[in-house]
Amino acid sequence: MYIAAAANENLAHISNVLIYSSMAVYTLAFFAHIAEWTFGSRSKVARTAAALTPTAAAAAAPAVRVRNAEGGGTAVLTKPEIVTRSASGARDVPDGPGAAGGTEKGDLFGRIAVSLTVLAFLVEAGGVVARALSVERAPWGNMYEFSITFSTVAVGAYLALLLAGKNVRWMGLILVTTVLLDLGVATTWLYTDSDQLVPALHSYWLWIHVSTAIFCGAVFYIGAAGTVLYLFRDSYENKLATGGKPNALVSSILERLPSAASLDKFSYRINAAVFPLWTFTIIAGAIWAGDAWGRYWGWDPKEVWSFVTWVAYAGYLHARATAGWKGRKAAYLALFAFACWIWNYYGVNILLSGKHSYAGV
Repeated sequence: MYIAAAANENLAHISNVLIYSSMAVYTLAFFAHIAEWTFGSRSKVARTAAALTPTAAAAAAPAVRVRNAEGGGTAVLTKPEIVTRSASGARDVPDGPGAAGGTEKGDLFGRIAVSLTVLAFLVEAGGVVARALSVERAPWGNMYEFSITFSTVAVGAYLALLLAGKNVRWMGLILVTTVLLDLGVATTWLYTDSDQLVPALHSYWLWIHVSTAIFCGAVFYIGAAGTVLYLFRDSYENKLATGGKPNALVSSILERLPSAASLDKFSYRINAAVFPLWTFTIIAGAIWAGDAWGRYWGWDPKEVWSFVTWVAYAGYLHARATAGWKGRKAAYLALFAFACWIWNYYGVNILLSGKHSYAGV
């Protein structure tokens, strides 16, 4: 028989202080990223436009001479120009210089923002660890703990990509903004006092199943952020390619992002890399359900939507291998899949009831 230990209130208080402190540091990082985008160069707008502007020879419409049947003369007709829409990634467009825009001042604020993000990550991670120590269990037994761990892992994945030399600093502003929203919701509406869980959750599968679910969600989030930016950048490139003139402010922002092809490839690789782990998450949950409830699958709302999310991401990956579904269509499917994951977390936990409901909010 498992006897739960009382929560350590001092460690629980330290955890709360660290979480709120991390929010303060994330806020400073947010303003540093704003400064990075503000002071970054806006003189690079012609890069993509130049790459998408056809040469004079290619742009000139060739003339076709035909004989006039009535007068015997020769009429000159202008051959209609044929504009083809290339598939995603087919354009030869350079990546943008990043949020800093290649300027020294912008880059300085960008480095400050990353440094503050690292500090906030360490402080928040300390809050998660303190929460775990306060009850001597995995720190993801309810929605509050899941949320603070989720945002910690998301920031950790972003910093890992930076450490690996990947050009993802353009995601920094979006990341710290959504992390602040996540922590705001967690501390305001989802907060639960540090306490022990029901006996069914005292299993080593809590460490395996829930931790992989959190990691998958955090990485799926990074892929979704790249997909959203891909849609904006792709529309921008399309407008330039067809002779349009985007708004100057919009251009100054989108011009600094990687090309649509690069963002599309980034999101696809991120989603494809983590999909096998999401498959394992569902399998691990089924095994745990067999141990806890005596059945591997019971069509519980959480189980159903985990499977729906799996099907959506599987469809997305399959669509990427089908020529007719590359580009924007596949991107919409990827966002739908991530929306299923979000609904599985917030919607199912709050609005629906099932065997997973005993974990509480």
